[in-house]
This record gives sequence, structure tokens and C-alpha cells, in this order.
Amino acid sequence: DTTKPYSDLIETVLPSSSQVICSLCNKEQDVQQDCSNCGACLGKYFCAKCNFYDDDVSKNQFHCDGCGICRTGGAENFFHCDKCGCCYSYVLKDSHHCVERAMHHNCPVCFEYLFDSTKDISALHCGHTIHLECLYEMRSHQQFSCPVCLRSACDMSHAWQKLDQEVAASPMPVIYQKKMIWILCNDCGTTSNVQFHILGHKCPGCSSYNTRQTRAAPAAACSRV
Repeated sequence: DTTKPYSDLIETVLPSSSQVICSLCNKEQDVQQDCSNCGACLGKYFCAKCNFYDDDVSKNQFHCDGCGICRTGGAENFFHCDKCGCCYSYVLKDSHHCVERAMHHNCPVCFEYLFDSTKDISALHCGHTIHLECLYEMRSHQQFSCPVCLRSACDMSHAWQKLDQEVAASPMPVIYQKKMIWILCNDCGTTSNVQFHILGHKCPGCSSYNTRQTRAAPAAACSRV
């Protein structure tokens, strides 16, 4: 019976291996898709570069030379970014922010290594990467900033407009109306002197409320690129 799953037809094969043993006829041979002795297909998907076999071709496996590994999802749906050192969906080809070796680290939420993860991965506006399910988990807990750099993880313009209205409708007591504080914007990196408000502090540079209070004026203000 040559219709057994590939795991029943081959013994252990490692990327560094040059030989494989067919479990049907026990023939030891060079790593290849079909047994040279009995002709059994050892795997419907076979990558000679990775020495990788798989019978479930519904995953649309493909080998990326840039990554040096096999990925799933179909080669026609992905491109390899040389600067980031990983594959992204074509949807991001002209819009993603490049970060060197963007996936060569652990997910900042669950700490699983991202580069060879089989889970869906999202590239944030800042260029940092995270498991998509971890991003959804963050949002369910009202966390909308990148865990790595604290920039907004998505378009927050509507939230900032709503906060504008709430601030305007909530004047501070007279004792605080002239209180000024220094803030640092997590989105654009600008340091500003703004009026204190209990609901939030808006960056005058980019209109973001993703800011944090600093203790004093900066020695030399700068902004992010």
C-alpha cells in the first residue's frame, strides 16, 4: 500500500542528512521524493534544499531561498524583503516599515520564536512583528501600543478625535488650568510642553495622545524619523 501518510514511509530525515530509508522496502538511498527501489512517494511535497517531506499540500508549501526554509501559504502570495530578512504578504510590499531581521526574535507577547513560527504574524506600523493572535489578545485588553517601541500598533486617529471631544468637554479645575508639563510622544518622538489634563496629553506635533510625562525639559529636543 503506497497510499500511507509520508510519516509512515520514511524514517527520520534531518536537514543535514543525505540518506533516507523507505519504511516499505527498507531501502537506504539519497534524499528524494520517490523511493528509488519500490517507487513509493515519500511525500507529496518534497523540498530537496530542506530535506522536508509533507503529504498535506493544502498548506501550499514553498521554499524561500532568502529565508532558507520552507513556508506555507503559496509563493504567489508572499515576497521576501532582503532588509527585513523575512517573507511578508504582498499586501505589505509597498507599505511596511523595514526593520532589519524583523522576525529573527521572539514574539514580544508569548515569546515564541517568530522566524519559523507556523502561526500568522502581523507587521505593525513601526515595523516590529508579533503573532496575529497575540495582537488580538492585546486589543481585547485595550492595549494598542507596540510592546517593543510603544508606538501605536494601528491607526488611532478616530480614538484621538474622540479623546479631543472628551478633553474639551471636561475642563480642569481652576487650580490646574495653568499647570504645564513636559511630555514625550511615543509615536513621533517629539518632546513638548503642554497643558496638564487628567484624561490625556496631546502631542502638538502629530496629534497623538500616545504620550508620557517626563520629569523636566529635554536638553535637546528631537523627533523620530
